[in-house]
Amino acid sequence: MSLFLFKRFLTFIATLVGASALIFVVLEILPGNAAQMLMGPDAAPEAVAALTSKLGLDQPALSRYAQWVGGLVQGDLGNSYVYSTPVLELVLERLALTVPLALLAMLITTALALAAGLYAASHHNRVGDVGMMSLAQVGIAIPNFWFAILLILLFSVHLKWFSAGGFPGWEDDPLDALKSLLLPAVSLAVVQAAILARITRSAVLEVMREDFVRTARAKGLSRRATLWGHVLRNALIPVITVMGLQFANLLAGTIVVENVFFLPGLGRLIFQSIANRDLIVVRNCVMLLASLVVVVNFVVDLLYAVIDPRVKASDI
Repeated sequence: MSLFLFKRFLTFIATLVGASALIFVVLEILPGNAAQMLMGPDAAPEAVAALTSKLGLDQPALSRYAQWVGGLVQGDLGNSYVYSTPVLELVLERLALTVPLALLAMLITTALALAAGLYAASHHNRVGDVGMMSLAQVGIAIPNFWFAILLILLFSVHLKWFSAGGFPGWEDDPLDALKSLLLPAVSLAVVQAAILARITRSAVLEVMREDFVRTARAKGLSRRATLWGHVLRNALIPVITVMGLQFANLLAGTIVVENVFFLPGLGRLIFQSIANRDLIVVRNCVMLLASLVVVVNFVVDLLYAVIDPRVKASDI
């Protein structure tokens, strides 16, 4: 186990370094001048040169990369060009919305997918299986933003059960704040739940063909007890792998959904920063999302050993 953790930690660090280098190259070294973009095409060359020097863009690329990585390690992300405030404050303020939204969407995704996948597998090649997988196929084909608009039209415009957008904040009424995140979370979860349901069904069907399942049934265990007590745990490894990737997709998907529902989260901050050419915010937010993806995958790898003791360092 120690060797396993050590190998995964080295991979974790190497992936973060590679992601930071790629993000820096794409946003800082490729042709283009951030100062020119900020000031517009008609700005005087002297003004552009002064802003370039102020932003430190005239320094060597390696020096700027080292300063950025050093700032990341120390928690200093610099100041936003547009908001003139520390990037860290902007990010933490927006994460207070985006992380609960992604977690709520992941909870809905997991509940729907496991229930649908187990139901379809237990009714293999019957009406319930065909119907559930048909619904899953429709869910995969639905774009998040289009489904979000449908939810607004139904539950906000016609039924008036939810607000069409906005976020009241966690301070006054946490339940009201959670309610405002429900529709965005559902719009994010539908596609991911459809994908995960198909993966769950396939994994469960594969495990159900194993000898130990037949032995459990022969000993008198009910079909339900066998499914939940033996089959599901052994089918969870591929399911958890997909869940880790899906959580990263949910975080990235907030960029579109938060703009549909006018939620002041990290996704909307990235969208606004791209529109305002605030590249320092974009760079740090993209690095944050990449780091979250790497952390989630690292946690998934650790869960392998917990769920399946047969997994060893040499296997992964």
